[in-house]
Amino acid sequence: MEKTFIFGHKKPDTDSVTSCIALSYLKNQLGEATEPRVLGEINKETSYALDFFHVKKPEYLNDVKLQLKDIDYHEDFILKENESIYNGYQYMLKEGLTGIPIVKQDSTFAGLITIKDLIHSFIKDKDNELYTSYNNLLQVLEGKEVCRFDEEIQGNIYLASYRSKTLIDTVKLDHNSILIVGNRHNIIEYAITSGVKLIIVSGNKDIAEEQIDLAKKNKVNIIVSAYDSFHVAKLVMLSNYIKTMITSYNPTSFEENDYVGDVLEINEKLRHTNYPVVDKNNKCLGLLRITDLNSKNPKKVILVDHNEKLQSADGIEEAEILEIVDHHNLGSITTNQPINFRNMAVGSTCTIVYSLYKEKNIEIPKNIAGMLLSGVLSDTLILKSPTATEKDKEAVLELSKIADVDYQKYGMELLKAGTSLEGMSTEDVLYNDYKLFTVNGKSFAIGQFFTMNFDDIKKQQDEYIKVLDEVSEANNYALVALYVTDIIQNGSYVLYNTKGKNIMDMAYEKESNEGMFIEKCVSRKKNVVPIIMDVLEN
Repeated sequence: MEKTFIFGHKKPDTDSVTSCIALSYLKNQLGEATEPRVLGEINKETSYALDFFHVKKPEYLNDVKLQLKDIDYHEDFILKENESIYNGYQYMLKEGLTGIPIVKQDSTFAGLITIKDLIHSFIKDKDNELYTSYNNLLQVLEGKEVCRFDEEIQGNIYLASYRSKTLIDTVKLDHNSILIVGNRHNIIEYAITSGVKLIIVSGNKDIAEEQIDLAKKNKVNIIVSAYDSFHVAKLVMLSNYIKTMITSYNPTSFEENDYVGDVLEINEKLRHTNYPVVDKNNKCLGLLRITDLNSKNPKKVILVDHNEKLQSADGIEEAEILEIVDHHNLGSITTNQPINFRNMAVGSTCTIVYSLYKEKNIEIPKNIAGMLLSGVLSDTLILKSPTATEKDKEAVLELSKIADVDYQKYGMELLKAGTSLEGMSTEDVLYNDYKLFTVNGKSFAIGQFFTMNFDDIKKQQDEYIKVLDEVSEANNYALVALYVTDIIQNGSYVLYNTKGKNIMDMAYEKESNEGMFIEKCVSRKKNVVPIIMDVLEN
């Protein structure tokens, strides 16, 4: 069963990580195949929750772009290098292919053969070299084994078209000679005596017993074919190993993990029809025809705690979104077809996921209850945030019982774990919980960091403003602000990029200054984003 990835936003906070874990467990209990993933490094607060309840950290997901492994390319459409040219042609004809990858015996990619290569091989003016196996000759010539001493046959081909005396007098045969001959006993005996590599007798003619005995003595290979000499001469070259046609061992190939976008870009320059698909060890997995790119199986995803394209995984527009569970305002993500979208005005995505457990009548294990509880406590600041609702409180009371913790005590320890600045750079603090928003074609970014002591950040205020300016300039953001929230004082200190001052003045309807304290500003969703959006909209 194909896996569905469940993940939150790019800068994962506790609510986004714990809700994806809990929702994945619920989906799997309902018989679906899902995996929780994260789009970035988790913060200290989230790590504390995972460690406390002994829950494994979700694996990192780089993007959800279409890759070749998401395309219905021709898997296992390959030929071994010792197959005959004839078999290669028949295989391509049967499968409607214009090219086929050739692999060595260990499946390592060796080269690519196309219909053009085959045509070129058929119309060569001069080519009498044979390099193949005895078995290939039997198959292509519909032959019968008479004498076999070598599994591999290599040499120069001669057709006995002269009179017997002329051929014997003028053509010197040796161990590297391969003779095509009809029922001409003098020539057959001459060839055997000369110790040729192989005699192909056409017309299904019998060979005298004494000649067979002589061939055995001289270790001369003999095959009898039902075809006449003319057809044997045409077909024998097609019994050559297909590897003899390979002119380049380094054609353009792609790996299964390569992005479809990159493949299309390269194909714009090369304009080839067929490309081998290999793994990282150059083992050939099959053939990609450019037309195969129309048969795609995009990655299936479920989004939690966001519905903004800028906040989601790279390549989200190439994925198939099955469902969204969120508690924010409607964002910019669109879908090609109707989906389940659970959006509720509550303080935490985990509260919504908790309600889904109730609706589906699925028992919540202790560790999952701990995850859900952590998400709600984090996003509602232990139910002190203005975003906290009665549904959040109801969820916290029941989940704390299942998780067997005092939610107020655990909540304080959880938030305290996320407020430590030890080992963190200014960038770490900004990006700890950082979200992008777009309105009227303008983008702005809001970072939020919880602390019990703003003084440690104030000491480096100039350094923080420098970073905010750099991020703003590099990305052309109208505003980049860091809200440092003190849950004890029930408010936030705010730092912002220099050019964003005008926006901050209008947002708070007063002369703003770096590091100013805004009372009762603890929720980015309710106290920050709406007023910034209102300024940019007007």
